[in-house]
Amino acid sequence: MNVITILCDTLRRDHCGPYHQGRPLNEVQSAQQPDWTVPTPNMDRLAERGTTFDNAWCGSTPCAPARRDIYTGRYEFLERGWGPLEDGDKDLPVQVSGPPNQAIPKMEAEGHRVSYLISDHVNLWRKGMGNYHMGYTGFEFIRGHLEDNWRTDPVTYYNPDDDDAKTERHFRNVEFLREEILGSEEDHFAARVFRSAAEWLENNHEHDDFYLHIDCYDPHEPWDPPEEILKQFDPRGYDVDWWESHPPYDTWEDHYTEDQLRHMQARYAAMVVLVDRWLGVLLDTMDDLGLWEDTLVVFTSDHGTWNGDHGRIGKRQTHEHDALGHIPFIAAHPEHGHGERRDHLVQLVDLYPTVLEAVNRPCPDDRHGKSIIPLLDDPDADHRDYAIAGQFGMSTTITDGEWILHQSPTEDNKPLYWYGLRDSMAPFMPYELDPYKNGRREVNVESWDTPTWLSDKRTDPNELENLAEERPEKLREMQAALRETLQKLNAPDEQLDRLGIRDA
Repeated sequence: MNVITILCDTLRRDHCGPYHQGRPLNEVQSAQQPDWTVPTPNMDRLAERGTTFDNAWCGSTPCAPARRDIYTGRYEFLERGWGPLEDGDKDLPVQVSGPPNQAIPKMEAEGHRVSYLISDHVNLWRKGMGNYHMGYTGFEFIRGHLEDNWRTDPVTYYNPDDDDAKTERHFRNVEFLREEILGSEEDHFAARVFRSAAEWLENNHEHDDFYLHIDCYDPHEPWDPPEEILKQFDPRGYDVDWWESHPPYDTWEDHYTEDQLRHMQARYAAMVVLVDRWLGVLLDTMDDLGLWEDTLVVFTSDHGTWNGDHGRIGKRQTHEHDALGHIPFIAAHPEHGHGERRDHLVQLVDLYPTVLEAVNRPCPDDRHGKSIIPLLDDPDADHRDYAIAGQFGMSTTITDGEWILHQSPTEDNKPLYWYGLRDSMAPFMPYELDPYKNGRREVNVESWDTPTWLSDKRTDPNELENLAEERPEKLREMQAALRETLQKLNAPDEQLDRLGIRDA
């Protein structure tokens, strides 16, 4: 069958209709959220055709590591940080389509499948990550989002963030894309991405068992939604004393008043609504072409974001608590699981074997992911006992769906090694790498000053209460589960010492 993966960056699961089910945000998982409801009728429409997974977790974070999880079916954060694909990664589009740059008739005759990438995610093309597009049969880069070095014209343009290095480029580019900087909905990036995907389907749907990967940067910041949508959540629209499009990754009280925080939350919610509206264009095209009969559609995100939770805004900073690590995950299969829910622990690494099974291509050994297709057919099928997540060199998270442990490293955060030939080239996430020796490099990373954290998600879904000291027996049990899980995954052995769990 065909497969379409839809990855929306920085999408909080509590803003998606299949998860909030019409409830105000502050009644879903976090009382720290506003009391409005975010309408996402097209996500609801997809869930009616598919299976909603209630226990989906990211894996490696943030943006680039999450994508390497998807493209390799392996957890990156255990071995390496932010960076491009490695030569031996056996990346997903190559497994689908075979060696790049083949003639399509020859490729299909040999049993490979057409794969295509449509994305406005500039990091897929920029220094530090820029080879993720190379394995596809074809790709389209929607220009202009965030830090895209596209237009250099000396023009006057609107920028609410003054000369912030990231959004300076964004709003310079936007000057050439939209008739109204904060209006013209059809010219926003989500609209352009999903419209391009719909056009690709119209022109390519006759390929057998194709793979279409849609990587939509929205609702990642900058949050500059059309004012008409913004007014659903803040009637003032942009008529406020002060606003910025890119929140700092920090505690919100150090930057915002309560009113400014609420306006930022409104802009984020409006971006989610924008994404949902244009997702509908893609779903309409699938209706028109009759693609639901032979296409698996997976809709998910790389991670969430803090919107006031734990007193924070933005990403990273601390453990992979619920608002960041617990993600939406909906899979619409032609035959199985329509309108159903599953509580299995699924992760982004599962996309790799799932896609290959669906398009009838072999899956390489030593992958960490497991296909979710058996779960769609049989709600009693086994999958995994624990999900893990983390950022390289920081804490490591493990959950069984009921309890969650965020294990902080030892004080010196050693030993820690970077595995792979490629350095991190991302200028905003530097690592101090020692010389390459014996297949690895020693890394110096200063971890977050956060205590090991244990929460009972059944009573505390937003993980506000740390029970590590109160429940020492449960702490030891989860630490032992983390040790055993890392060993089963053949994670670097020194991770047990760095995390202080070798004797757990």
